[in-house]
Amino acid sequence: MGKVTGFKDYKRKVGSYKPADKRVNNFDDIYIPLNEEEIVKQAARCMDCGVPFCSHSCPLGNIIPDYNDLVYNKQWKKALEVLHTTNNFPEFTGKICPALCESACVLGINQAPVTCRQIELAIVLKGWEEGWIEPKPSSIKTGKKVAIVGSGPAGMAAAQQLARVGHDVTVYERANAVGGCLRYGIPDYKLPKSYIDRRVEQMKAEGVTFILNTNVGIDVDIEDLKKEFDIICLAGGSTEPRDLAVSGRRLRGIHFAMDYLQQQNQLNAGLPIKSHKIITAKDKNVIVIGGGDTGSDCVGTAIRQGAANVVQLELLPMPPLERNEFYPWPTYPMILRTSTSHEEAEAKFGKDIRNYSISTESFEGEKGQVKKLNCMKLDWSEPDKNGRRQMQPIEGSEFSIDADLVLFAMGFLHPEHHGLLDTLGVDYDVRGNVATTKDYMTSVEGIFAAGDMRRGQSLVVHAIAEGRKLAHSVDKYLMGKTYLRSSL
Repeated sequence: MGKVTGFKDYKRKVGSYKPADKRVNNFDDIYIPLNEEEIVKQAARCMDCGVPFCSHSCPLGNIIPDYNDLVYNKQWKKALEVLHTTNNFPEFTGKICPALCESACVLGINQAPVTCRQIELAIVLKGWEEGWIEPKPSSIKTGKKVAIVGSGPAGMAAAQQLARVGHDVTVYERANAVGGCLRYGIPDYKLPKSYIDRRVEQMKAEGVTFILNTNVGIDVDIEDLKKEFDIICLAGGSTEPRDLAVSGRRLRGIHFAMDYLQQQNQLNAGLPIKSHKIITAKDKNVIVIGGGDTGSDCVGTAIRQGAANVVQLELLPMPPLERNEFYPWPTYPMILRTSTSHEEAEAKFGKDIRNYSISTESFEGEKGQVKKLNCMKLDWSEPDKNGRRQMQPIEGSEFSIDADLVLFAMGFLHPEHHGLLDTLGVDYDVRGNVATTKDYMTSVEGIFAAGDMRRGQSLVVHAIAEGRKLAHSVDKYLMGKTYLRSSL
């Protein structure tokens, strides 16, 4: 490595955020990156560890030690080339990936790990600033036509890879803009949508065609699609939300998180809202059910909308503060993480709004509008040898919370079966996801699938990796061989 003693000479340092009380006044990007000099120092912390567990833990197989070394030596353009060999969209992962690589950093065994994600973001942002990122259209055309259903990170990655080797690629998206969960599931303050827009423009220049506001199977007949295209790729995501079947569920004011987040992102972009009613948290008591990233995004959005109070409930117990025996290095540990939204909530309400081991028992309302949520505390027994816990209600622990707006952020079950998938006749796995071979082909010849639709709800970094693997398999299927690199 460029500086052998870098990990001893420099402490871990990350970018900062705008003050919590200021950033909640709008949906602008809240991140303040380190300057170039500080990023170079952080890259110097990468050790000559011999075995790059960071790369192995990254679903994309990013060549992290190499680009860290190049950044330290100020060879930024070369670092960008190395980064792009494995990752089509480093600005997406640099912004919102939970940094699985950092959890596996060798330095992280007894020190703070290398800031791999921050360096990744710095490389790609410099690439855009310097004009190094340009379209790479294929110099040849194969004459093969590929349809991709879904324009989320998996669909985008597959489309770009396949277009760059000369296939004619058309992406169908039922929404009114490209990006899937990137566009509508993630708030602007975490991922500015300009990041997506410039990649879309790059892909258009590479020959990718995007057809919006088109629901395949409804607006486009699937048989017509089969006749027009050599291959159909399914990348529609996992979009069937987990519901809560309790008394009072049908009261007004209870919504799925993605319906709520999508509306706000559309409002920010000035896009039309299909629903006749805007979901807003202004001056309301907001309850967010679900303790994951989506729940956190609901918290941050509700605060920006002017909520009177926000409470977040989680069924599971509070995670440990540090690794335990169930999550040894280099695995990604399930530990307590405080998001920027939780920091904002604490600054606004003067307390931690998160509540663990809580079961929602029922809802109460007035004139059809939700007004109260009835809960019960849970006891989780000590984990068994496999780390599994058993849930037991605590007798007499019932309590109620005032609620004007309730948001379900409890994850997704599987992709929507009715419509496209059932019409195609693809097989499902035991969880209801689209079943495929190791080459990503479904049970129907010529129909491939990737992303959350295939693996279940997951991370954006996994979706991009899935899209690249899909493209690798499709190109090989069409041409007999492929030079496309997928990932690990």
